[in-house]
Amino acid sequence: MVPKVFLIGAGPGDPGLLTLRGAELLGRCDVVLYDGLSNSQLLAHAPRAELICVGKHGQSRIWRQDEIIDEMLRHAGDGKIVARLKGGDPAVFARTAEEAEALRNAGIAFEIVPGITAALAAGSYAGIPITHRRYASAVALVTGHEEPDKDESALDWDALARFPGTLVVYMGVTTAHLWTSALMRAGKPGDTPAAILRRCSLPDQQTVHCRLDEVAQLLTPASKMRPPVIVIIGEVTRLAHCMSWFDTRPLSGKTVLVTRSEQQADELAEPLRSLGAEVINQPAIEIEPLMSFDELDRQIGRLADYDYLVFSSRNGVQYFMQRFLEVVGDLRDLAWTKIAVVGPRTAEMLATYHIRADVVAEAMTADSLAESLLDEAPDNQFLLIRASRGPDTLAQHLKQAGGEVQSVVAYSHTDVAKADETISRRMTAGDIDWVTVTSDAIARSVVRLFGDDLRQTRLASLSPGVSQTIQSLGFRVAAQAAQPTMQSLVEAIASKSCD
Repeated sequence: MVPKVFLIGAGPGDPGLLTLRGAELLGRCDVVLYDGLSNSQLLAHAPRAELICVGKHGQSRIWRQDEIIDEMLRHAGDGKIVARLKGGDPAVFARTAEEAEALRNAGIAFEIVPGITAALAAGSYAGIPITHRRYASAVALVTGHEEPDKDESALDWDALARFPGTLVVYMGVTTAHLWTSALMRAGKPGDTPAAILRRCSLPDQQTVHCRLDEVAQLLTPASKMRPPVIVIIGEVTRLAHCMSWFDTRPLSGKTVLVTRSEQQADELAEPLRSLGAEVINQPAIEIEPLMSFDELDRQIGRLADYDYLVFSSRNGVQYFMQRFLEVVGDLRDLAWTKIAVVGPRTAEMLATYHIRADVVAEAMTADSLAESLLDEAPDNQFLLIRASRGPDTLAQHLKQAGGEVQSVVAYSHTDVAKADETISRRMTAGDIDWVTVTSDAIARSVVRLFGDDLRQTRLASLSPGVSQTIQSLGFRVAAQAAQPTMQSLVEAIASKSCD
């Protein structure tokens, strides 16, 4: 029988730690029931699914287990493919056995997909190996929150106090005073080294090293460290100083707001994340297809009249080529037209359509592209592919050099009307360290979205031209890319963050 329900482990937090199998199955689902411990970014793997949150600590009501099971059975009973997305591993303190039993009793097939549990991720992300040939040859995973309806605890605290290895306590925030006292009453020394690890593998991961007899004080009240939290007890916690890497990255602890369009954000967001930043996306502009293709189609029909087809952005390549292939459908119609592009990245985009550019400007600027074409300008005809708005610097340069120039809009470029409320609150609170600004249009839109609250953060500019626009709007530029590339912008932010 083909499984109708997938019980998927989401891992400890970093969306990159989801298994390939988990990502594949999310893509098949009609419904995803997810909890607050599963990173919401993972939901991008389920683009066609109905998304149902079953509760997140401090933000929404936590569903009872019977409610989750009933909802899962209801959707599966309707013939839908259902995913139950759980933080960590489904088999570690996740009540998966109850869900599997209910599915089996209902005659519904299921599959359980493992995930990385926080205890296992701790060694890699907090530098704490839970086993070590000298200090710990055994590990015990312990719940700090047992089923309240039990007649008595199933935990043998005397045995755990004598356990010759590492103890890892899950879900022990609100009960810290109970289980730490139980261990110490059973003979576990109060000065036993311990580490409290919160939000393992996420950019805002916290690690607090302490002693067993200090754990309860550090966790109480629960608002000091909200879940997800694990506590690691044992000599292995002393090894973090030699294995730590996660917290020492250049942008660890920094929050960066990326303001590029949704389609382009990842090119900047990913290298920032790799350096440790928490990246939040708030597009300042939207890039969309045209409402009418009449003029673009007319110019596509006249391509043979032009000597050069000129692209000043990757978006221009993408939207023009999509329409060209729909209207013409044959790349050979471009055989007699030379093609010029701004910067190597635009040339790479063109190459995805199996076309090699004849002229590639060194830098991603209109001035650089104009300089590359000035010798060809006299007596040549140019068709410039552009956005619905923006400066016509390139056209002016080519006309002044003797070229005949026609521009055509290939895509719509508009401002985002309003920022996400959560991001606006964080900006107002001064909780965002950097804001990236990669174009003049983005600069103006960002100032409109956030106003004077931008004075509580640092602005990072892609180029001298963008910096000039930011300054003309009354704001200071804290970092500027040495070259107008996303990687150079990331390097500038990292360098200035160390100042």
